[in-house]
Amino acid sequence: MRIHLSVLILALAATLAQAQAPDDALQRGQVKAGAAFREVQKAEFARKQAEDEYRQADASHKAAQKRSDELKVQAETAQKKFDAAKGREAAARKTYEAAVEAVDKIPQPAGKNK
Repeated sequence: MRIHLSVLILALAATLAQAQAPDDALQRGQVKAGAAFREVQKAEFARKQAEDEYRQADASHKAAQKRSDELKVQAETAQKKFDAAKGREAAARKTYEAAVEAVDKIPQPAGKNK
């Protein structure tokens, strides 16, 4: 009977060990799944931050591009005004030089010597 009892205890211990093994495997699997889920959450958070940063940078770029386009139009308009002013100045200078030359060609009165 003692041998029978010893065999029964050994069989029970083996059964318990086998029953415990799936519990340990289940627990290890759950731990791994929990760790993997935390990594998913971290990656999701990082993606959301990167998406927000991208959207902000893109909006800033578009605003800067719009401002740049506006400034380009202003610069082109100013360039046209500048070119026109140079043309008017050149024409006025030419008229002035012609008037001075005409005055130089007029004979001085004989009685008025400086």
